[in-house]
Amino acid sequence: MTAAAHLLPGFADPVTDSQAVFRATLEALSRPGTVLEVPAALAPPAPLSPAAGAVLLTLADLDTPLWLAPGSGSEAVIEWLAFHCGCPRVADPGHAALAVAARPGGTLALDIFTPGSPTRPEGSTTLLLEVDDLAGGPPLTLAGPGIDGTARLAPAGLPEGFAESWRANRALFPQGIDVILTAGRHLAGLPRTTTLKEG
Repeated sequence: MTAAAHLLPGFADPVTDSQAVFRATLEALSRPGTVLEVPAALAPPAPLSPAAGAVLLTLADLDTPLWLAPGSGSEAVIEWLAFHCGCPRVADPGHAALAVAARPGGTLALDIFTPGSPTRPEGSTTLLLEVDDLAGGPPLTLAGPGIDGTARLAPAGLPEGFAESWRANRALFPQGIDVILTAGRHLAGLPRTTTLKEG
């Protein structure tokens, strides 16, 4: 066990903070491409950003199978989540309701996660994808529900081939995974309804 990693604090006010983060997460997924600041102060263990930690504390519980990508699940992170959320960890990303990939680099194929089923598309994985920044990267053009015309987002540090992998995910609609991009204290939503192209 690391030095009291599980004792690192969670939310200062669990009820109020989790409600505020839940509203911000819903707004991000309802308005794809909009960058929002997480309305709660948090200092989770590395490599989690404050935004990713806040979303995890809000969405993860005893009934939320969680998959941590290689490099995302440090011993400190595992202990912190076990203490504050009690969420079960799974070794197979296809069995995860919630997944975390902290600055994965290289490639990260979205088809390793469950897209739900035709009768239960809501049973898909939600991926928290940590990036270096939500600005300053190659520009993406977004369109779809919740967007007036088009929106622009330029996350820095997306996995290689993300746009192509996203197009395949979008083609599965109404199945498909939803992605929440996080960096520092900020997040942005990419629900499965969103089309995305580079440039």
